[in-house]
Amino acid sequence: MINGEKNVEQPIRWAMVGGGRGSQIGYIHRSAALRDHNFELVAGAFDINPERGKDFGVNLHVDPERCYPDYKTMFKEEAKREDGIQAVSVATPNGTHYEITKAALNAGLHVVCEKPLCFTTEEALELQVLAKAKNLVVGVTYGYAGHQMIDQARRMIENGDLGEIRIVKMQFAHGFHSAAVEENSESTKWRVDPKVAGPSYVLGDVGTHPLYISEVMLPNLKIKKLMCSRQSFVKSRAPLEDNAFTIMEYDNGAVGYVWSSCVNAGSMHGQTIRVIGSKASIEWWDEHPNQLRYEVQGQPAQILDRGMDYLYPQALTDDRIGGGHPEGLFEAWSNLYTRFAKAMVAADRGEMLDASWYPGIEAGVEGVRWVENCVRSADNGAVWVEYQ
Repeated sequence: MINGEKNVEQPIRWAMVGGGRGSQIGYIHRSAALRDHNFELVAGAFDINPERGKDFGVNLHVDPERCYPDYKTMFKEEAKREDGIQAVSVATPNGTHYEITKAALNAGLHVVCEKPLCFTTEEALELQVLAKAKNLVVGVTYGYAGHQMIDQARRMIENGDLGEIRIVKMQFAHGFHSAAVEENSESTKWRVDPKVAGPSYVLGDVGTHPLYISEVMLPNLKIKKLMCSRQSFVKSRAPLEDNAFTIMEYDNGAVGYVWSSCVNAGSMHGQTIRVIGSKASIEWWDEHPNQLRYEVQGQPAQILDRGMDYLYPQALTDDRIGGGHPEGLFEAWSNLYTRFAKAMVAADRGEMLDASWYPGIEAGVEGVRWVENCVRSADNGAVWVEYQ
């Protein structure tokens, strides 16, 4: 159980690029990073508008002299300080992730980056090589993976509780963009602009979340080929999709399916993952993240609850309060930031922790690769393509 005792000897000196006033995800980054005293926010380039960014940083109790107009200035000036930053989180629009992450790695900084890591597999692999050469950690914020019942699912599958895995059914299908909300929302507008968002909208924005959860639950399952069909129901979003269906075949004969959508009218998140085996199935729903549904063929369905002694020990490691008390997304992100911090400290000692323990550079590369293959399939007429 996590009880607030230190995980690192000294908090990691940390900065943010983006995540300023009006950001959808800036606050959860800060809340997660600061909660367990693993990081200390000492600097930032919080906004594309320097004055607005400085005002915001001062309101976060950051020294005004360390509220910088842009990330390049921040990396340069912080490198001159004995107490300069050691890590940075990138919470900016998609089109900037590659250049900022590359610059941070070249500056000798660990990175936590929003997904997608970049636009192409080639760029992602370049960042992976650079991070490895410099022995630096790149974490990717697949925040839902920090929920404890994801680890319970992994252990059940690993232990053979489900039998042979046959089907993996995934979806993240919300309805908040079922109309052209981007016309009045700057935070949505860039998400449907190919120059800023990249080659996809919902595939990269929401589809990669359950995909990564499936990779955590089933680390040995590899995609062999896939077929993707994507649509732009709000026509002004074309060529980017607001709905997509992806069917996958895995190397062990299992099949998978991902529904990625923002036009599922009436749905909140609609993010679920169901893993079906020869003996039993499990299902996790992010709107009820403290429960895991366990269905054994021929027996009544069971609801497993977070924090209970009948779970596998690994699923209890990140509990912050006893069973029955609901934990949510902020706790899940905090769990990931704790893992990021431990990985960064280990890397500074010359060690690299198990990459499957947290969403690292490998997860970032795989997310970009999956989107690239989906787009290739869809744009060639929704044909089957070998996974490259």
